[in-house]
Amino acid sequence: MSQSPPYLVGLVGTGVTPSLTPAMHMAEARALGLDYVYRTIDLTTLGLAPDQLPDILVWARRLGFDALNVTHPCKRLVLEYLDRVDPLALALGSVNTVLFTDQGLVGHNTDTTGFETAFRTGLPRAAVDDVTLLGAGGAGSAVADALLRVGTRRLTVVDIDAERAEELATDLARRHAVEVGHATTDALPSLLASASGLVHCTPTGMKEHPGMPFSPDLLRPELWVADIVYRPLDTALLRAACDAGCATLDGGRMAVHQAVDAFRLITGHQPDPDRMIRHFHDLVAPHPVPA
Repeated sequence: MSQSPPYLVGLVGTGVTPSLTPAMHMAEARALGLDYVYRTIDLTTLGLAPDQLPDILVWARRLGFDALNVTHPCKRLVLEYLDRVDPLALALGSVNTVLFTDQGLVGHNTDTTGFETAFRTGLPRAAVDDVTLLGAGGAGSAVADALLRVGTRRLTVVDIDAERAEELATDLARRHAVEVGHATTDALPSLLASASGLVHCTPTGMKEHPGMPFSPDLLRPELWVADIVYRPLDTALLRAACDAGCATLDGGRMAVHQAVDAFRLITGHQPDPDRMIRHFHDLVAPHPVPA
């Protein structure tokens, strides 16, 4: 029997019912001998609006939750309801993990630390002289910050929305004191012709948004390619990148390492990343249909 208190954790967001995060957390907790229950709080299924987030936080605390993971569209909304925010999450303006502590609600961002670890372990020898980031949304912001922390010398933020790309680039340059460019997607041919690497941070390639974010003709063997989409793992972009001879990084590593960091924050226990990666691959592997 576990000597630790039981943990109750939730995931708040729209359309989160199919998320693999609860299964990842609970499997690792079982391996560590912890009592751990993780439930989704799907705003869509429950008929709740994002502006009801303050009520959700109050009731989660009253009902004995230890922590909540927070995803779209609540990562920025949640900031104003927290008592303390980790400096990195505060700088990003985005929180995906909320701890209920004796000192109040404390926010963290494990998306950015998760990508940093995923990149360092998944593409350990990748050149970061000149990196193009496609997608300036919340995920792109977290990934961009991680790219600058791993030593990217020049980063270009690309988005279909020119204003959004410029806003993120300006914020990153101010906080990191490095050169950060911005462009719209029509600049991709010239950018990818000389870039060291590309990180894709848009929904394109997901099961609900199939396809390529740009022409595969822009890929070349010298370019490494990372995709944060993980359902499916083998996105059209990564398949095309492999065909072009590029080194690649799939979105599974970021998904796992953000869960690793969140689990550590919630429990104080060190999870086994390799074990969590193996379990993640078991979860996403296609299962044979019974005859």
